[in-house]
Amino acid sequence: MNINIIKEKIKLHKYYLITIIIMLIIIIIMGISLLTEENTTFTNPYEVKVNPNDNFLFLGDSITDFYPLEEYYDNLPVVNSGIAGNKTIDILNDMETRVYQYNPTKVFLLIGTNDLDMTSEDIVDTTFNNIKRIVKEIKENRSESTIYVESVYPVNSTLENNTVNNRTNKKIKDLNKKISNYCDGESCNYINLYDDLIDDEGNLKEKYTEDGLHLNSLGYVVITRELLPYLNE
Repeated sequence: MNINIIKEKIKLHKYYLITIIIMLIIIIIMGISLLTEENTTFTNPYEVKVNPNDNFLFLGDSITDFYPLEEYYDNLPVVNSGIAGNKTIDILNDMETRVYQYNPTKVFLLIGTNDLDMTSEDIVDTTFNNIKRIVKEIKENRSESTIYVESVYPVNSTLENNTVNNRTNKKIKDLNKKISNYCDGESCNYINLYDDLIDDEGNLKEKYTEDGLHLNSLGYVVITRELLPYLNE
């Protein structure tokens, strides 16, 4: 066999070997990346039992409005009654359209962050009193509903181009404490999601948000994992 042909074959074998090694390295790096990065997809681990008359109502502002319920609660009777920009008073002024018409069996209420953007000194108390009124009116008009009041989510004003404005985590924590003390399992049930979303500095984790206020897909995965068990109660 010609010596040049042999040399070419050796070079070709070396090329294939190097290519295989590079591909293996890439596969290993990708595998490590998948193991270390938090997954942004969601698989429902619960078999939620649904009755024919069930309606699970999510009531709130833009954080609820932007919550793609159909992606996370596939084939469950969920209703999105969130409206961007809403404050507690907006819900109180529109209870028939926002709540009663759906005859909800469960209500997940998340409201208050837009109220806390206001600067009045008594805004925490005013917001809390309005939340109590919302709960009271639902109990009076849809007495079969189970009401869950979510903690107002933390914010992160350290991010560039954040939309936090006058909201502070101090005001949010003060409001959440009042809500937690109020909900006793009879009037309403408190769900603490605040602690699931904060970083070591007590701000909304950067990986859960783009603007320091609203959640991104990963943020919605986190809260969905926490909320799903309540659908089975």
